[in-house]
This record gives sequence, structure tokens and C-alpha cells, in this order.
Amino acid sequence: MERTAFIFPGQGSQFVGMGKDLIETFPFAGEFFEQAGQTLGYDIASICFEGPEDQLKQTRFTQPALYTHSVIISELLSQRGIQAQAVAGHSLGELTAWKYAGVYDFITGLKLVQKRGELMQNAGDHNRGAMAAIIGLDAETVNRLCNEAQSEGIVQPANFNSPSQIVITGSIEAVHKAMELAKTAGAKRVVKLPVSGAFHSPLMDSVANFFQDAVSRIQFQIPSVPVYANVTAKPYTSSEEISRLLCDQLTHSVRWIEIIENMIRDGISRFIEVGAGKVLTGLIRRINREVDIISVGTADDIESIHSAF
Repeated sequence: MERTAFIFPGQGSQFVGMGKDLIETFPFAGEFFEQAGQTLGYDIASICFEGPEDQLKQTRFTQPALYTHSVIISELLSQRGIQAQAVAGHSLGELTAWKYAGVYDFITGLKLVQKRGELMQNAGDHNRGAMAAIIGLDAETVNRLCNEAQSEGIVQPANFNSPSQIVITGSIEAVHKAMELAKTAGAKRVVKLPVSGAFHSPLMDSVANFFQDAVSRIQFQIPSVPVYANVTAKPYTSSEEISRLLCDQLTHSVRWIEIIENMIRDGISRFIEVGAGKVLTGLIRRINREVDIISVGTADDIESIHSAF
């Protein structure tokens, strides 16, 4: 029998209008947005549906929006008998993956996501850093270039997204130096990302420490399905290490290539991207073209899902 994994997107997949079609088609979805608004203390539905875009792309709003949207879609899939045998999420998406696996409920996870987003936003505002996507160089080369650029400050790979796409992160000066080196080394493209924080770098140490306070208050349940963690790319079926994995993720690289390769090695042959956009769908196609991958992010996708199986 074909084994399915749900994969949950992270920051960068959001768009104005996300989720509006869901509540228009499935009244059930509106209950989640209402609960989310009451918990967050602001109208997250309005920000998702109407924007403006500059507000939605602020980290403190983006993360709760994406989490809520993905949770709703995963619940709609479950109602239709479509279940995952394993899960993973890209950066923020990992918190949605843990929720799907039942280690905490929707509201508990939302509070964690809200705290994470606020801490990361504040870090970007007060301890500015930079991130850039390097297209067309392999991991070994990008690692070497980051090492060379560390004469200017902290810089390291943030996301190993695909064999030809690696995102770097760190201090502004060091990231700019690594970008120059990448161009000289023959990168097809070098793109500075529109973020102010050095996410997934040691510059997030203070964020990880504050986040630990929030994480330590949660009684995690045993995951119902394996969750492949960003930090290690390994599957976890125990609740014992979740706290460490969630905090370490803020300062360590997202090992997305290894996560997908490990899932395939463990028997996953179908991936469903659950949530906004198709970023992860594109990345998986660059990692392995043999597996099935579909995106489910709209009401139309939900209603036509069975035809994809």
C-alpha cells in the first residue's frame, strides 16, 4: 500500500486571500479562525483574507496565519479519510506537523506559534541580520563560501532546500560577503530575501532561550505518527526530545533535502503539501522526481482530492 506524508509550509508561502474560500465552502473552517482570533487577541481572519500584504508578511502575523490555515486543511483531509503515515514541516511548518501528530492541541500550538513569531519579529527589529538564497551551487561549495565569509561575521546555511537551492543566514556584512563569493563561484542566481532577521543562525540564541520558557510549560503527548525534525532530519515517535528540537530549530539549519530523502527511504511514496502555496511541492520535485506530490491549499483542492489518488 502506498504510504503518504503530509508536509507543512513555512514562512514565505502566505498570500492575501488565503483561507477565505475555505470558510465560504466549509463553515467548519470558520470555527478555527474564530478560535484563533480569540486566542491571538486580534482578527487573524481579516489579515488572511484582506491583508494588507505588508501586514500579513510581518513574521508575528505570518506564522499564526500559516499555522491556522494548514491545520484547517489537515482537518478537512482527515474528515475525508485521508491520513498521513508520517509528517514534516519546513521551519514554522514543523510546529504544524507536531500538532497533526497530536503532541498538543490546536490552541496550545497556536500560542507557541504566536510566541515564536513575536520573538523572531523582535529579533529582526532589534538585532538585524540578513538571509539570501543561493541558486546553482551545491552544499559543499556554499558551506565553504560561508566559512570564508565568516571573517565579516556570522554566516551559515539556513535551509538546505534542494540540491541547487540553499539559503544562507547571518550578520548583514557576512551575508553580503558570502553573496559576493557565490556570484564569483558561478551561482546562477543570488537573491537577498526580504527579511530583517538572521533566522536559523546563532544570532537567534536569545530567541531560543525565551522560547524555551514557553515550550517548557507544555506537557507533550506521544506523537501518533513519526515527525521528521528540521534539526536532525530524523523521525521521532517519542515526546521526550520535542522541547529541544523546537528550540534548536531556531538556531540550526533546516535539513529539508535529508528529510525528504529519509522519508522516501522509509517507504513514503506520496507527499501532500498541506497549506498555502506550492513552495514545498517545487522543492520535492527537485529532490526526487519519482515520488508523487500534490498541493492542497484551496477549497477546490479539497473537493477534488480523491481524483488525485
